[in-house]
Amino acid sequence: MARELRDYDLIVVGGGIGGGALSTVMARAGSRVLLLEQTEAYVDRVRGEWIAPWGVVETRTLGLYDLLMAAGAHHLSRHVTYDETLSPKAAEASPLPLDIFAPGVPGPLCLRHPDHCQALFDAAKAAGADARRGVAVTRVRTGTDPCVIFEDAGETFLARAPLVVGADGRTSMVREAAGITLHQDAPHHWFAGLLVEGVEGWPEDTQAIGTEGDFGFLAFPQGQGRVRVYGGFPLDQARRFQGPDGARRFLDAFAVSCSPANARLVAGRPAGPVGAFINADSWTDQPFAMGAVLVGDAAGWNDPIIGLGMSITYRDVRIVTDLLKSVPAGRVPDFSSYAVERAERMRRLRFAARIQAALDMEFGPQAAARRKNLHDRALLEPDLKAHAFAVMAGPETVPAELFTEAHRARVLGPSAAAA
Repeated sequence: MARELRDYDLIVVGGGIGGGALSTVMARAGSRVLLLEQTEAYVDRVRGEWIAPWGVVETRTLGLYDLLMAAGAHHLSRHVTYDETLSPKAAEASPLPLDIFAPGVPGPLCLRHPDHCQALFDAAKAAGADARRGVAVTRVRTGTDPCVIFEDAGETFLARAPLVVGADGRTSMVREAAGITLHQDAPHHWFAGLLVEGVEGWPEDTQAIGTEGDFGFLAFPQGQGRVRVYGGFPLDQARRFQGPDGARRFLDAFAVSCSPANARLVAGRPAGPVGAFINADSWTDQPFAMGAVLVGDAAGWNDPIIGLGMSITYRDVRIVTDLLKSVPAGRVPDFSSYAVERAERMRRLRFAARIQAALDMEFGPQAAARRKNLHDRALLEPDLKAHAFAVMAGPETVPAELFTEAHRARVLGPSAAAA
């Protein structure tokens, strides 16, 4: 027999970044929040640790920025793009300043994912949320009488609230219970990540991206000699970094001639697992149903090539909490405006990611020539790289006409646009 719990305004399933942030904001606003997290401790699972400048603005709006800084968050201020068609000297001669995309934001913000989640969970609890760890959610019901059944410390509970928030990731139980369909596009490449420690000499304010041979790399310093690195490689190389020495072989792949500085990464030590996954984009047409709303990956995710998972999540949380605070406690608002904004946001980001994947994660002489051609043309036509501005400043900051196949053809060429 389940013990029934009723004294909640909302139940949040999933205590990661989306669930922790939403629970903190709503508990601070006076809502009675039940937050349920499966894990006993957050561990490194090759999750995103980079927040774009527009995502940093969202954390400030939510009142969470200082919390993240206290947890060890680290700003980046420069970006360098390397490529096999450029000399390292040419690539490093004009680094992109990262403080130009959002007023008062020094640049992207990096924070180790387990520390990030823990800071938000602790903040939710401190704000008054009933935050529970190590629980097993066994059933979710949405509709006119939402409830969640879960097991905690050997006891079974049935919790009721007017709204269940699905912040439970890509395999969301809440999404399934609500009958919300998830769409996914075809994969383009493999994408893998690794945390590296003991990195000496890499500037801690500088992120980098580059392509050489059949490997595309990204590097984001976390501070204190740690760097989160990512690599992309062709779909037909699924086993490339598998096996007990996979992390070491993955790190060795960063030894590229277009970026001699990568030798500092290669000299570091793998500080966690290497995780590889296909890059596919996913989305929902409507991230809510009666008695339920989804945030973060539960509502669909963006291709990690542009690194916007956390920025997307923080905007989701900001919009959903604004709507929740606009109605009396215990009431459920109309989430239609959230659905409309998110659909267009994700469409634009999906478009930007497709361009970036074609540029950075396609390999061989033709792909290299395309990158070189774009680099040369963009010196005279800066709007050819407007998709990158959308990534850093937010998709709404770029005119709608730049998210069309006509613009994609301008950037990549007609044959690429038809692919």
